[in-house]
Amino acid sequence: MAGPAQSALSVLFPDGCVRPEESSPVPDCFPDLNLDQFVDGVDSHGPGYRLAAFFRSRVPDTRVIAHRHAVFRDLADLPDLAERIDAFGERMRGVRDRLRGADTMRHRYQEAGWLLEAVHAYTGACAALADDLAHHEPRAQALRAIAEYVRSYVDSDAFARLARDARQLQERLDDIRYCLLITPGRVKVSPYEGQGDYGGEVLADFEKFRQGETKSHRFRFGSDEVMNHVEEAVLDRVALLYPDVFEELEDFRHHHTDFPDPGVTAFDREIQFYLAYRAYTAPLEQAGLPFCLPEVLEGGKGDREVAARDTFDLVLADKLVAEGAEVVLNDFELRGPERFLVVSGPNQGGKTTFARAFGQLHHLAALGCPVPGRQARLLLCEGLFTHFEHGENLTDLSGKLHDDLVRLRTIVERATPAGVVILNEVFTSTTLDDAVLLGTRTLEQLIDRGLIGVCVTFVDELSTLDETTVSMVATVDASATPAFRIERRASEGLSHAVAVAERHGLTYQRLRERIRP
Repeated sequence: MAGPAQSALSVLFPDGCVRPEESSPVPDCFPDLNLDQFVDGVDSHGPGYRLAAFFRSRVPDTRVIAHRHAVFRDLADLPDLAERIDAFGERMRGVRDRLRGADTMRHRYQEAGWLLEAVHAYTGACAALADDLAHHEPRAQALRAIAEYVRSYVDSDAFARLARDARQLQERLDDIRYCLLITPGRVKVSPYEGQGDYGGEVLADFEKFRQGETKSHRFRFGSDEVMNHVEEAVLDRVALLYPDVFEELEDFRHHHTDFPDPGVTAFDREIQFYLAYRAYTAPLEQAGLPFCLPEVLEGGKGDREVAARDTFDLVLADKLVAEGAEVVLNDFELRGPERFLVVSGPNQGGKTTFARAFGQLHHLAALGCPVPGRQARLLLCEGLFTHFEHGENLTDLSGKLHDDLVRLRTIVERATPAGVVILNEVFTSTTLDDAVLLGTRTLEQLIDRGLIGVCVTFVDELSTLDETTVSMVATVDASATPAFRIERRASEGLSHAVAVAERHGLTYQRLRERIRP
């Protein structure tokens, strides 16, 4: 049954915006940034909706970002509306469960009965959604358009006829009465002709012997079970007693097989993008972690002054909060000509986590989602590229340095001016002088192409390349224990020495552990 408005109505994509292909593969950067874990986690909050495709595909269009920000803002400002929309989704999941159940039924009357139940649930869900949207008066253009669409649909003749047919048929089915006479090896079905309720009479006779409440031993037949051959035979004979009603049930099944409206079902799926993300971040917000709708910079305009305050790795925070552990917040900023944050410091100090957070923020910003942080200004990136240190492949005789160079060349060739690059511990298999030379040339090529990013490295010289690079250092506390804070300050120039000492177990902490009596 067609809806009253255009089928292109969407709470994810405004009119005129291109929808990405949902069959696109998992981006290469996802494992490095742990975004594959994020997608799995958020998708688990919307089972059956195939949300992974929505969370994998960045849309470099500021119109889409503004469209989604407005919906997120309404759901945050109108929590009752969010609950009512969530309840609509729950009802629609019940509709789909009944439709799937109908497909598994062997008997045509049981199949038709499940379809009838699905129609009841569907018409109730649509009517409630129309009332809820009208009552809460959302401000987002996407939600206002949906409110108008659903109200027009619910008020249409086609919807009224569907609801009326289902209600009247259900009333006729509820009026059916029949008798069963069960004897050894035989079940007789006959019309109900005003016979007395013998069960009630027996209960009344034994009421005087009753001593308090007793356990009920009644058996309820499950309506969600496929009937056995005896039940099917009984139903066929009941249908012979009431042929008009069951003929009407069959006609209902034939005429209303495809009753769900495409616009309503599209909304049911797309709104889960917002509800699932809110469900994923809710425990983090309850733990006091901040989220915000970022200012998004258009890549083509040349502005690269990105920044974030009190931000964190979303995936790591999800695990830490579940364990009751502390989440450390960090800041970053690129000013004027600055393009790359060069992060150095001791191992296990939070450098890689910081780099992942930078990449995650830009992916989430390009989805139009709230991002971790109290305040953020991020680039609407057209590409997100990563190079993380991988274990050496013993079957590849070319060596790790060759692998690093090939992978970096691929990034340079694919990178677009509005791209973000995350480099983590590159050129660790070569000498310091070679690492300085190769690292310098790599950063220069990426910066010349207009890209921004983070470079985690033991090569301190890269942080003073020129005005385009910014030094950030992982800090430690007084006992030399990592504090997981990344501060904007000049490197001490010891990153390479520390890396060598850690590689050979000669750090202060490792030496104390070895000589402790």
